[in-house]
Amino acid sequence: MIKEKQIKNRYFEAVGRRKTSTARVRLSSTESAKNVMLVNTRDVKDYFPTTELRNIVNAPFETVGDAKYKFGVTVIVHGGGIHSQAEAVRHGVSRALIGFDLELRKILKKAKMLKRDPRSKERRKFGLKKARKAPQWSKR
Repeated sequence: MIKEKQIKNRYFEAVGRRKTSTARVRLSSTESAKNVMLVNTRDVKDYFPTTELRNIVNAPFETVGDAKYKFGVTVIVHGGGIHSQAEAVRHGVSRALIGFDLELRKILKKAKMLKRDPRSKERRKFGLKKARKAPQWSKR
């Protein structure tokens, strides 16, 4: 665990990804940080309107137990849909927390927040209507 005097005015950066979304996350561990999270210069409640999306974003802090830590979080996220962006932010926050304290890696890895979800949309193949949907076949 890093002592509080060492972490004054320091920040930890990480990149989180999901599908085509990319999130650049910066955790600022300063005394002035008041657990404020800004996503694309907007408050989290404005950017992610539903509680489900906000729970996804805050999941790493809840699994770690954010009562011990005080962070100001700024995120730049682009690409994909809003749900994909929320999961990219979760991935980035998890990686940034490891930069802050390596002991958190076990907790976050067990909660499966460090793995980049590789599932994405399959490309459309030539001669097919969609990725796997073929035109109707007729015998004659």
